[in-house]
Amino acid sequence: MTDLETAAHPEQLRRVAIDPVTRVEGHGKVTLLLDEDNKVHQVRLHIVEFRGFEKFIQGRPYWEVPVMVQRLCGICPVSHHLAAAKALDMIVGATRLTPTADKIRRLMHYGQILQSHALHFFHLASPDLLFGFDSELAKRNVVGVIAAYPETAKKGVLLRKYGQEVIRVTAGKRVHGTGAIPGGVNKSLSADERDALLKDAYQMVTWSREAVALARQLFERDAAFSNAFGRFDAHSMSLVGTDGAMDLYHGGLRARAMGGEILFDHFDYTRYWDVIVEDVKPWSYMKFPFLRELGPEHGWYRVGPLTRVANCDFIPTPLADKERTDFLASPGAAGATLGYHWARMIEMLHAAEAIRDLLHDDDIAGADLVVGGERAGRGVGVIEAPRGTLIHHYRVDEHDQVIRANLIVSTTHNNQAMNEAIRQVARQYLDGREVTEGLLNHIEVAIRAFDPCLSCATHALGRMPLEVAIVSHDGTPVDRMTRGTDGRCTRE
Repeated sequence: MTDLETAAHPEQLRRVAIDPVTRVEGHGKVTLLLDEDNKVHQVRLHIVEFRGFEKFIQGRPYWEVPVMVQRLCGICPVSHHLAAAKALDMIVGATRLTPTADKIRRLMHYGQILQSHALHFFHLASPDLLFGFDSELAKRNVVGVIAAYPETAKKGVLLRKYGQEVIRVTAGKRVHGTGAIPGGVNKSLSADERDALLKDAYQMVTWSREAVALARQLFERDAAFSNAFGRFDAHSMSLVGTDGAMDLYHGGLRARAMGGEILFDHFDYTRYWDVIVEDVKPWSYMKFPFLRELGPEHGWYRVGPLTRVANCDFIPTPLADKERTDFLASPGAAGATLGYHWARMIEMLHAAEAIRDLLHDDDIAGADLVVGGERAGRGVGVIEAPRGTLIHHYRVDEHDQVIRANLIVSTTHNNQAMNEAIRQVARQYLDGREVTEGLLNHIEVAIRAFDPCLSCATHALGRMPLEVAIVSHDGTPVDRMTRGTDGRCTRE
């Protein structure tokens, strides 16, 4: 993305603000600068909340961290829980977990992938995809989906519920559980828990296949639009297994350049700082990571389902792998911003297949749960969270207290990519026309494709208050529109 701060005469540009962005997890806003010809010179996604987890866990005993850091999020707490636990495995010297601990953690993680992807697609994204970006606001929400597509909505709810049940039996609770501990887990599955999950496992696979078919249908309904909407070229990064397979729980880092050539492969994530650098900007609390060898201007990259499906060599479950092959064969889909939704459903299918297979594995009922070894002072845990690569890095002193923490969450990796997506959409649709709610939603649709996890406060019906204002360079109001909590838009 071009650094547009270097515009020769920024004082001559008009500012458009979208504050807050809705139907995402947390609080953010978008600002755009337009010149006198209504050409977009700058687009920024601002993260305006500050949470401070990296600081206030300092001084806490290391064994508290997996439970504490998952309070970052109420939607994907399992991802933080497991990334922290993996980092602390290094601290306690657990170089290899027991088969039971490894498979229980994987089962927990696939439950998280299933429930999070179902939530995003059916509750947050499907109203836009089913009804259209400019459709009537009153029905462009999950309630509208339930009314118009009751069976689709029901399956989405039950898919998420099943994922939460998988989390409950592995972590102890559906939200903010305690199942993963340094060196292993604190429980395995009982026979009753296993049987209860198996009863519906095959149905979840069937419904996930239907969800993939729906996502594909919606993408291909207007493939030219889907490919062009917010499209941009980007480098990419994700974990892959030792054999190149998609592995959402463990692996090495693989990065590809925009043209598809591999920049590094199977890189040891415990030294992630050798390939990733974090930049900061004064206008956002979110960092801007980049690939070290390419530099801050050209080294930004994209993570998440779109990247993972294209970056791996294969998916180790047959139905999802077949869908991956079809996805990659669809012209342009692997690089399309709206392709995230299709790829996300392929991953949900993979999660459903993996859960079914793990439930047939006797190791998940084992009794050997924890291991230890030689103590270390540093630990790094990396996992593929629903939204992308998640890094947890801790240092612990001789008193067992955390003295340093660094977290690079999935949305942080995607920070610059999201900015580029909304810049492209703004240039496509914000051409000086009268501001409308539908236009605002186009910009938000580009952000929602990444399923950003800024926090967990705005999972509403798409009726959060929103104000967009256009002002001249001297601050004179040009146009202003407000959307109230009842969904009505008024112009001042």
